[in-house]
Amino acid sequence: MHDLPDDPAAYDAVLARVTEEALARLTPDGNLESPAADDDIGDTSLGITALLALAWHRTKDPRLPEAVRRSTAFHLRERVFRTDNPGYPNLRTRDSGLPYARYVLAPGAHPIGDWPSTVWALLQAVNVLDAAREAARDVLAEERLLTHEQYDELLTVAHGYWRWLTEATYFNPQAAANQAIGCVTGGLMLAAHLPEPAAGAVRERATRLYETEIRAHRVRDRGALLPPEHGGAYDNNYGPISLSFLAQAHRVSGAQVFADDGDELARYLDARLADSGFDIGGPRYSEQHSAFESVLGLRYFSGRIGADLGRYRGDTRWSRHAVAADGGVDGHFAFMLVWQIQDTTPWHRTPSRTPNRTPARHQLRAGTVTVSFDDRLTPALIEVAGTVVIPAAVNRQHGFGPVSEGHLLCRPMGRIRVAEARTAGLTAKLITKPVVTRDHTLRHVRTLYVTDGSRLWLTALVERLPGSPYLLAGLPYVTAEGDRLRRIAAQPEDFADAPAGLRLTHPAATDPTVFAATSPTTQEAAAFALAADPRGYGDPDEGWSHIVTTTALEAEPLTGTPDDLHVFAVRYGAKGTQGAPGELKVERTAGGLLISTPDFTALVDEREPDPNLTLTSMGRMG
Repeated sequence: MHDLPDDPAAYDAVLARVTEEALARLTPDGNLESPAADDDIGDTSLGITALLALAWHRTKDPRLPEAVRRSTAFHLRERVFRTDNPGYPNLRTRDSGLPYARYVLAPGAHPIGDWPSTVWALLQAVNVLDAAREAARDVLAEERLLTHEQYDELLTVAHGYWRWLTEATYFNPQAAANQAIGCVTGGLMLAAHLPEPAAGAVRERATRLYETEIRAHRVRDRGALLPPEHGGAYDNNYGPISLSFLAQAHRVSGAQVFADDGDELARYLDARLADSGFDIGGPRYSEQHSAFESVLGLRYFSGRIGADLGRYRGDTRWSRHAVAADGGVDGHFAFMLVWQIQDTTPWHRTPSRTPNRTPARHQLRAGTVTVSFDDRLTPALIEVAGTVVIPAAVNRQHGFGPVSEGHLLCRPMGRIRVAEARTAGLTAKLITKPVVTRDHTLRHVRTLYVTDGSRLWLTALVERLPGSPYLLAGLPYVTAEGDRLRRIAAQPEDFADAPAGLRLTHPAATDPTVFAATSPTTQEAAAFALAADPRGYGDPDEGWSHIVTTTALEAEPLTGTPDDLHVFAVRYGAKGTQGAPGELKVERTAGGLLISTPDFTALVDEREPDPNLTLTSMGRMG
């Protein structure tokens, strides 16, 4: 996302395009909705109105005040509902008469979407109110964006939206952090337009709701406390949107809690993202990514935490604003474009790593190499030079690690130990996990990751296993090609090799519980096919957990290792750029286990409960 131009001229060009399309679309009754719009419609016309109001402030285009007044009148007349929507399940009070917005206009049609639609309408309304109040200070009455009567009526409706959201309905009924934080942000912005004591009451209630209904329900994932998103910790589409709402809440209130919670979410996101900006997983959408909706948060917090959050790969179709089915501009979520234009925070474009910074526990990143670890410190993805490998599955067990008699050894049964090391251009992480085999035998899996920023060695050591064990080394999934990602099903030698041999296996079955890299089906589509509910309602992470087997990289154990150990090794990176992997040796020394390759040596000292890692470069890597 940080590759998109964000200078004033670029934003003026965006607003100019929106202006011309909107003025051509404006109907005699003042409607600015896309003709192709159907659902998510309650805020769309008013969203375009807010963009036109912002454009007027920047250009003083004489055509815009009338368009703003006419379209505001349309919203107030045609898009404000006060009669309960039949079937809406989240009311606390019936027949309140308070205004709300509908997700779908027809009575009883998808009423469950009315709560977030009303949040979005509130946010569009306060943006129009902001623009109108600012304009009223320095223009003649006939040039004002709203008449006094329209301003008062829109303010009354916005206050009513707030009351419907916080009094007439149960707060945050979808357990969606982005919606809830958006509502709190709307309340904080609304308060600036209200007289006392109403302003103080709204401000106090917004702050209290954030503390008691959002913060108090945070969930822990990968060491961070996160606002819950659609029943899970983080979603690839909605998580960055929550970050944008936290940024705006901090901008308008100055309250430190929004900055602190945004910092924590931003650091978590930074640890998830591959160097290319790819990520996968979520309780609502696994691979759907937001775009312009996330720019404010990514940019605002990139500077606060000193990380290149803008590497996040958004949906380029929505890079500037929402787009309707016919390709035209849609006003949905337009408040995010307004805010990112108003905010002048620059992008921080360099990675968060510095020589003195404490390494992120759930990430190893250097150059074009990223290993992002899940809550159990198993890789959630490995990326080398833009090629991504995600966890493979065997017998419905997902992850990376040794497999013995069909049992994947990656689920911890006790304390996980982590050691870090850096030297001469090399970065390493050692993860030690206690695991249990099928026969209830406790083992310790030590997995060493070493990179020079262009290649990655993964070495796994475990007490000797029965049968014919192998290392499950991931599912090759996508590779970055410019602004796009391409699915891959290549031979392993194209991006990985191993001293003892490496194979890429594809499942033969075509059952929905089987996922092959050779299939055109995406991970998200396969996940929703197995979820309890359809896309948009079901949990793709839960659905993906039902995948039984996948395409997989599999590495054989090395020979010549200590008699009591099985050792596996894989080197990720384009083979043509790195030469043969060479021999990897493991031996016991007085100082611990010594792992030697032509590229590095690593000494693992296990004399204390927390292993110590000493890394030495041999010159070929780095």
